[in-house]
Amino acid sequence: MALTGTFERTLDEKLRLAVPKPLKEAFGVSGSDELFLAPGNEGCLSIYSTEGFDKFAQRLAHLSPGKANVRKFLRLFYARAERVVLDKQNRIRIPERLVQLAGLQHDAVIVGVNDHAEVWDKHNWEQFIAGNSEQFDDLTTEALDSFLLDPPMDG
Repeated sequence: MALTGTFERTLDEKLRLAVPKPLKEAFGVSGSDELFLAPGNEGCLSIYSTEGFDKFAQRLAHLSPGKANVRKFLRLFYARAERVVLDKQNRIRIPERLVQLAGLQHDAVIVGVNDHAEVWDKHNWEQFIAGNSEQFDDLTTEALDSFLLDPPMDG
């Protein structure tokens, strides 16, 4: 199920953030209630289900380790990725180093982005929206053109 939606949340003094019920359900979290937090792009954090993180890791395994920038990316990504567990109130505790990486303050926004969710500082998210909304039609054309030229392979 695709993760969608925009949810405003607050980061409490213990660096806990409530995961919205629709996202938790879309992640398919059950049993261990584990998720993965990892560095995202443009200053956000990415949240993956365990299965989603494993699938992403499998795709990353196909990158060429012979390229210096690939090695650097893999080190930076995996060194900062972290397993987190939902508590009984559906909150995750974000490690301090990831809070700093994403510039999270008190107010945060969680957005669904198909196979993962992103955690943004609210101010940074508002700036992203303001700076990119007018480009939506152009971004749509570019994304769909590349999709039609190189459709994803099943399985």
